[in-house]
Amino acid sequence: MPESTLLESGIALITLTLLEIVLGIDNILVLSIMTNRLPKHRQAAGRFIGLLGAMGMRVLLLVFMKAILGLTRPLFAVAGQEVSGRDLILIAGGLFLLAKAVYEIHQHVEGRGEERRPPTGSAVFIWVIVQIMLLDLVFSLDSVITAVGMARELWVMITAIVVAILMMMLFAGPIGRFIQRHPTLAVLALSFLVLIGVTLIVEGCGGHVDKAYLYFAMGFSLVVELLNLRVLRRYVKRRPPTAPAEA
Repeated sequence: MPESTLLESGIALITLTLLEIVLGIDNILVLSIMTNRLPKHRQAAGRFIGLLGAMGMRVLLLVFMKAILGLTRPLFAVAGQEVSGRDLILIAGGLFLLAKAVYEIHQHVEGRGEERRPPTGSAVFIWVIVQIMLLDLVFSLDSVITAVGMARELWVMITAIVVAILMMMLFAGPIGRFIQRHPTLAVLALSFLVLIGVTLIVEGCGGHVDKAYLYFAMGFSLVVELLNLRVLRRYVKRRPPTAPAEA
């Protein structure tokens, strides 16, 4: 392989890997929220199987690249707007994510999520994995299309995706446990999922949402919430103990 071609492949690999890691933020949020509904002793297995499935799905999509690119071809038109297979998948995934996030927010706000214990049956575990895999398919489409647009060699695309998934495996556990320990962060993460679901629907309907604005809003909200938690922790430590009520 010529030196110039090797250098280009190396630059493409590094750039694509970083981009795949950034694009995987929403995937980690979905994974954390869904696996937190499982019993604690099964959450790590749920995260591992979910991310392993995401890796396998993205590699398969890259292998069948022509079929993926074919999903961008118009199937029919509605009110003058062309609709492709990719659009239908994005809209369906966005609606599902929107419904799931709103349902989970309702459970947290009403307090029902704390009253009941997580279901422990194998059927529930399988259902959570199925949901993760279905949403992985939605997130994988944009990930793979981005990889195809940025790199020419198949090995570069596959390597970037594998490295990104391994990084997600490394951080998914701590992020999931951190969200689980702080209920307000769980609601914030679910609000992010609502935002991501709406974004998928908008893109499926032919619109465009700059992900930079989306990630900036998520990052800014997270920083504000972390500051609130720090201030609240200091307030609780400094607050004098409550005097006993007089008889």
